[in-house]
Amino acid sequence: MEDEEDTSFPSRRLFEETEYGIIGNLGGGGLGDAAWVPGPNEKHPKGIRKMEDWLMAHILYPEYIKAVFAMQTEVMLKNLEIYRQAVGDRIQIVWISGNDFGTQQGEFFAVDIFRKLYKPFYKKINDWVHANTTWKTYYHTCGSVVNLLDDFVEMGMDIINPLQFSAKGMDPVVIKQKYGDKLVFWGGGVDTQKVLSFGTAQEVEDQVKERLQQLSPGGGYVFNTIHNVVGNVPAQNLLAMFNAYREFCGLKLLNK
Repeated sequence: MEDEEDTSFPSRRLFEETEYGIIGNLGGGGLGDAAWVPGPNEKHPKGIRKMEDWLMAHILYPEYIKAVFAMQTEVMLKNLEIYRQAVGDRIQIVWISGNDFGTQQGEFFAVDIFRKLYKPFYKKINDWVHANTTWKTYYHTCGSVVNLLDDFVEMGMDIINPLQFSAKGMDPVVIKQKYGDKLVFWGGGVDTQKVLSFGTAQEVEDQVKERLQQLSPGGGYVFNTIHNVVGNVPAQNLLAMFNAYREFCGLKLLNK
């Protein structure tokens, strides 16, 4: 490790010579993340390699799932300790998981399955972070997760990204009222499936301002799109998004 007294290293200066908060992009806690089921880093992957087989295993082989998650959690806790030694309190947020728990219409599996198979391990990870650091825990999950929000809070999630209001049951007003003092909302500022990609600049502006009005009161909101900005999004729509945000915040508008 670098000498604690030597602040000349560029990596350390990035942490310390900034007025902005810093996210530690650790990851590794995405229990059951479907992106890894195919074994993309293995030449000859074995075991469960199809999404449908993985989901069925939650019912057919729950002890196997628990064993996988126990091992993954053990690795994550060791990596968190190493990460803490490396960055200390120079970061404010640590990214834990990018696993999606929601589809457009509902959860990938029953809430009871999440509570039995996922929640205890996530709580163990989050408890370690809160007991040993000053960091806030950051999770990404798309889709309709309204029925999991209570469990997210109970297991120690601090920040949820995004809020996919285009998914079933994800009402911004209701979610803000119920969870605005329990979770930081990161995203949800404009729909990337339809409005930003295919709407008019005026529709983009209107939705951005509406979301800011719904989610900003009392703090705890970080403006961002619902998901990634994809190709072929009209430039005028991006400008409308930025300017709607800047106008709401009282900032100088960007040139049109």
